[in-house]
Amino acid sequence: MTMRFFATPQDAEAAFYEALERADLDAMMATWAEDEDVLCVHPGGERIAGFAAVRESWRRIFVGGPRISVRLSGAAQRQGILLALRSAHEHYSLPGETRPRLPVIASHVYVRGPRGWHLLSRHASSAPAPPAGDVPTVLH
Repeated sequence: MTMRFFATPQDAEAAFYEALERADLDAMMATWAEDEDVLCVHPGGERIAGFAAVRESWRRIFVGGPRISVRLSGAAQRQGILLALRSAHEHYSLPGETRPRLPVIASHVYVRGPRGWHLLSRHASSAPAPPAGDVPTVLH
């Protein structure tokens, strides 16, 4: 696997989601920092630490091949000289699905090194279900 150069955290993030939709393990891992300090938490999963363990987790996810599409909403970001934080709601869909799935809340930490920006940490968790019934517009 060859590490790609990403000029911005946004470039690394775009490559991450392209690799996710294509179920392309090499492209996915090219977005990650080659560092034993990388961390990943998949929705409902345990914390995975280390480049090899993160790679194996994505390999297991990608076994079935490409099948999902992802749309982002509610993106927020903060960027410094060496670190960037990006958070968004991920909306997943499978071909032929008619009912929307609950979104996943994902936070990514990117680090800038000699080879550009790469993913250092991903934490993704299922969003809570919306409340049943009418939601009051006034809190008091």
